[in-house]
Amino acid sequence: MEKKTYTMDDFTHIIEKLRSENGCPWDKEQTHESLKPCMREEAAEVLAAIRILDKTGNPENLREELGDVLLQVVMHSQIAKEEGLFTLEDVVQEVSEKMVRRHPHVFGTVQADNSSQVLKNWEEIKKAEKQGKEWVKTPLKDIPPELPALVRAVKTLKKTDKLYEKQPDLAETFTSIKEQTESLENALQQEKEPYLKQAVGELLWSIANLSRLLSVDAEQALVDKTEDFLEKYE
Repeated sequence: MEKKTYTMDDFTHIIEKLRSENGCPWDKEQTHESLKPCMREEAAEVLAAIRILDKTGNPENLREELGDVLLQVVMHSQIAKEEGLFTLEDVVQEVSEKMVRRHPHVFGTVQADNSSQVLKNWEEIKKAEKQGKEWVKTPLKDIPPELPALVRAVKTLKKTDKLYEKQPDLAETFTSIKEQTESLENALQQEKEPYLKQAVGELLWSIANLSRLLSVDAEQALVDKTEDFLEKYE
């Protein structure tokens, strides 16, 4: 089936062939659950490829990694098709409808003059879409636990601040960080090891709130710091 130029239809047929009776033993064994680590890793590699593009200007790695993410999307869609759940065409249809629905300032008559208004409209439409969905629980429990811990913490703080009660402001957060650092130091001196995990967790929570208040991407800040550290030694 080797060709000089492949289309999206060709690609979906390739995945279908890999999953067929005479296909690849590994591909045939995969399930939505077994592919979860692959999706996680491929998404991370796209982020790495964006960093490489920023540093080198070379798009080759980003192109490759986006293809790997697309592979995951098509693979999950093929498995769902075999299970009689939905098809890739259904996925494309739904996301297309969503983009049109969530951009009424482009495809409709709603006015949105800036990004803030766009985001406000987006959230209101998203909220309306979720009403009546059986898998949607509460606003906070709806935040996926599969997210990186720092990302989830910041999202939780933002929603709590917006929907329930105001979270500590900048001055209060700095005070908490000082107190928690002192508490952690005392725990070390007194050899209260069972308390250490909780104390570190409270300190990280305050750091997450600090990043929220400063509009700093906590996850990316830590990624960048780690990269700087690696550059220093290697």
